[in-house]
Amino acid sequence: MKTKFFKTAVLGTAIAIGALTSCKKSEGVDAEQQESGADLGERKYITLTGAFPDAEGTAGNGGTMAFAITPEQALDAQFEVNVFAQGYGLRSQRTARVQGSVNGNYLYNIQYTGNDGGIFNKYKVEGGKSFVDTREEVNTEPILGTAPRWVVAAEGIGVGVYASAKVSGTDEGAGADFVNVSSTAKIAVLNLNDPQITRQTEFVIPFSAEQTKAGYQIGRIDVPILNAAKTKLFIGCNLTRTDVTKKSTVNNDGNQVWSSTKSELGTATLVVDYPSLNNPKLIYSANSNANNHSYRTMTQYLGSDGNIYQATATSGSQILRINGSTGAYDQAYNFDLKAALGTSNNVAIRAWRYVKDNLGLVLYTETGVDGGYLALVDLTANTAVKLATENQSNIGFSGRSADKATGVTAITGTFGQFQNVGIIGDLAYVPLTPNGLDGNLYVINIKTRQVTKGAKLKNQSGSFYLGAY
Repeated sequence: MKTKFFKTAVLGTAIAIGALTSCKKSEGVDAEQQESGADLGERKYITLTGAFPDAEGTAGNGGTMAFAITPEQALDAQFEVNVFAQGYGLRSQRTARVQGSVNGNYLYNIQYTGNDGGIFNKYKVEGGKSFVDTREEVNTEPILGTAPRWVVAAEGIGVGVYASAKVSGTDEGAGADFVNVSSTAKIAVLNLNDPQITRQTEFVIPFSAEQTKAGYQIGRIDVPILNAAKTKLFIGCNLTRTDVTKKSTVNNDGNQVWSSTKSELGTATLVVDYPSLNNPKLIYSANSNANNHSYRTMTQYLGSDGNIYQATATSGSQILRINGSTGAYDQAYNFDLKAALGTSNNVAIRAWRYVKDNLGLVLYTETGVDGGYLALVDLTANTAVKLATENQSNIGFSGRSADKATGVTAITGTFGQFQNVGIIGDLAYVPLTPNGLDGNLYVINIKTRQVTKGAKLKNQSGSFYLGAY
């Protein structure tokens, strides 16, 4: 269903609008859950998700299936899962951007493109292919569009974001000179326990006049996360720079376009106050110029020490730190995976997961080397240990495809759209399947470094597993 929504936001203000956006809850959900929506239960299952091809055959672009197994089944190398033949179809015309509660008992998704693009759905996990759609739908499309970027920014709190940039020139079409550029951000906050939008805002991203005249802009933002005190929201940015010395051209669609040049401001993060969403500002890292807005995978995490650790994914090799007390980049901290691994090849972090005690698991690729790899990282000692898994030469990079909603060309394959590493205590759960080939669920003890090849993952053509929750 497409829920009704009446947009009443005023530019630069945050307004509570939840009463207008949620549907009636399902009678199939127990009374306590209907009353509070709180996720208080013990973990029972680990949900695996997989993406299948669209009608044109583009790998991973057709939608998402889910199947839930027990932790015992996850460790059993004889247990077999076929999410595509046995699983439950999550609502989404394209690959769903699935999020989960800490204990794995609920999945959340905002549908990606199509007639219902922008609709939030919530599912209760009950094992196997049994998922209860709670029917607590929320329409975020008037704020975030039909292909929203969103994550769980803190337990029970979802945040969706959207950014766009508009370049102005001396004329339309080809041959115009650059005049200026303006970037706009939109943010919506969702209560995941009692689904509704609680805050929204829209504002011009605060570059200085000198920076916009120099062509600096932000056309995409993603992976918002709250600090420990829940007073600040940190949002990754795709910072680019128009080459102001060049004239405009026209692309194949007849749109005026401008060439880009090197950015020299550093990795940028957009920061706003929470819950007001006021006082936007940009902070920059002096240690990197790589972007941190990611692609379908969470790349910012709140550390056990109260700091935020942020990967320059999905092309950079660094993990940066935002100080939990000051809310600014710690310019003295710079974890470089390439240096930690001691490789001469360039390294790209495709996805990662902070686990605990400044220990994490990274999924990465190397330039000039086929495949994808896992490494355990110690963010205090600045060390990394490469792990041994099967099919490494087939996992990771398997081509590129254009995102139909945004035009962005993205990496496809297991690591290209990889969305989540499941965590239970010291154990990390990583489904690894090359595009169209069978694989396994790997269970890694981040303290002992033991790697267990767990449940068999049956695959099909143009498909791959992309998350554990």
